[in-house]
Amino acid sequence: MANFQVKPLCVTPLKTSQPLGAALAFLGLDRAMPLMHGSQGCAAFAKVFFVRHFREPVPLQVTAMDQVSSIMGAEENVIEALRAICDRDKPDIIGLVTTGLPEAQGSDIRRAVRDFRARYPAFGRIAIVPVNTPDFLGGLESGFALALEAIIDALAPKGAGRRGRQVNVLASAMLTPGDIEAIREWVEAFGLTPVILPDIGDSLDGHLAAAEFSPLTSGGAKVAGIATMGASLASLVIGASLDRAADALKARTGVPDHRFAGLMGLADCDAFTDTLARISGNPVPARIERWRDQLRDAMVDSHFMLGFARLALAENPDLLLMLERFLHGMGAEVVAAVSPVRAASLVGLRAPVTVGDLEDLERLAREQDADLIIANSHGVDTARRLNLPLLRAGFPQYDHIGGHARAWVGYRGSRQALFDLANLLLSRCHEIEPYRSLYRRDAPRASAAGAAAQAGAPVHC
Repeated sequence: MANFQVKPLCVTPLKTSQPLGAALAFLGLDRAMPLMHGSQGCAAFAKVFFVRHFREPVPLQVTAMDQVSSIMGAEENVIEALRAICDRDKPDIIGLVTTGLPEAQGSDIRRAVRDFRARYPAFGRIAIVPVNTPDFLGGLESGFALALEAIIDALAPKGAGRRGRQVNVLASAMLTPGDIEAIREWVEAFGLTPVILPDIGDSLDGHLAAAEFSPLTSGGAKVAGIATMGASLASLVIGASLDRAADALKARTGVPDHRFAGLMGLADCDAFTDTLARISGNPVPARIERWRDQLRDAMVDSHFMLGFARLALAENPDLLLMLERFLHGMGAEVVAAVSPVRAASLVGLRAPVTVGDLEDLERLAREQDADLIIANSHGVDTARRLNLPLLRAGFPQYDHIGGHARAWVGYRGSRQALFDLANLLLSRCHEIEPYRSLYRRDAPRASAAGAAAQAGAPVHC
């Protein structure tokens, strides 16, 4: 059951904005340029988040609305920005994303795109995908999902084509570049060719390219590849936030789909593996059987630490649901679950959910006597005040190198998550100090923990 907090202000925010989520989706397309329609500060703020998280240069442009255009209308800013990007950078696709300022103004970005097409027909080959993502509504996941719907509407073919060995993969905002690479390897192990949308595992995985600098995204889903999605055997949809995008793809192409709330833990990984085996008609490869056996062994090794562990989570809805399912399967208890936004998928959680911020997480974790916190890098101060270990997950992660590259999904990702959780819980365990008689002349002064143990107070590990 979700508990919606009514607060006059947000303390230690957990939420990231819709425009940032939409821009992230376009960053998963090859030779793309996200264009934010708003003030320069909107794009600067988003770029700081991306650069600190991925530790890579990130292409991002802005229409640079000012005081005059905010009042008199900013459609000319959109047209001029599109002209400049097309003329200078020559991208394959431009993602036109709105922010709160033009949404409050009532800007019609689709009319601006039509006016641009009429004025500059020479740039007709460049795809332009407009998407309305006001930052006063929703969050990262909803903005990402809206962008995916717009991409499918603009680029996916109508009608199904010849079925080959290709499958579509719609990837939620909760998946890291490491997750995308793991899913690609998983699908290819069955002799299938995945078309991943969006493919941040190819564009934001952190690789040194041959070119010293590119003003556009380097790698990702290609526009030509999206145009072949109607010829796929099936679509694999990962993340409940993409249900509407999956409905749109199925309606346009007629390709059957298979939907997964997450890919962590034995049950969810087995379901995905079984689906791939049925789609491909091939048996499960030996190496995947080996990965499964390794996860089962890790479950045996770590269940003493995770069984009945009390955990507090603060994540976006898709990731919150996947982690809660995974932890429940290991016998852990989620005593506090906080989401920054409302989502239909939250009703699937076993734990009570609070829609709030990191202040709510801190209060609930303290009240429920949590043993460990799972949150993004904004949860560092909360964990420090509670004197609890923190497992960093989600977006953004800026105080640890490689957080964006980590794989959480699959048998191997689940195995590593178990090891990390068990080690963090072990770090809270304290050995009982040896007994030293108070009457010994050379006995050092007993510590507080030692005195408590000598007095018969229980010591928990």
